[in-house]
Amino acid sequence: MAIAVGSTAPDFELEATNGEIVKLSDLKGKNIVIYFYPKDMTPGCTTEACDFRDQHERFAEVNAVVLGISPDPIASHQKFMEKYGIPFLLLSDPDHKAAEAFDVWKLKKNFGNEYMGIERSTFVLDKEGMVAKEWRKVKVKGHVDEALEFIKQNLN
Repeated sequence: MAIAVGSTAPDFELEATNGEIVKLSDLKGKNIVIYFYPKDMTPGCTTEACDFRDQHERFAEVNAVVLGISPDPIASHQKFMEKYGIPFLLLSDPDHKAAEAFDVWKLKKNFGNEYMGIERSTFVLDKEGMVAKEWRKVKVKGHVDEALEFIKQNLN
């Protein structure tokens, strides 16, 4: 079931790269950018993470927390963060419970193979935890700027 703009985001608790458990509902009072990505260290995911990294201070200026989520284990996330200097938390969703709650765990096809995986998607939540904007099947180029601009225009 897809979540809708204007609805309360599904809550989750996931392990983060800082060793803590992040509970989404504990972040109320801040704008939140949640981006789901398929896999650490892959070209598109690296570009997206580095784009969020490069705009990190600008997101902080508009009271926004960025969270990256993939099924990768914490050890993989930590290597990814260290290699690329990622300043925000990456969350591990190995059982894809958060991905399913946000309806981004999808059947994918690649070179004739079918498998389940993350559909690259981004959600912006307002300070009350409501879904203010969603992007599905994200094309990486220019996407981070678009998300930042949305927050500036609508949630600041």
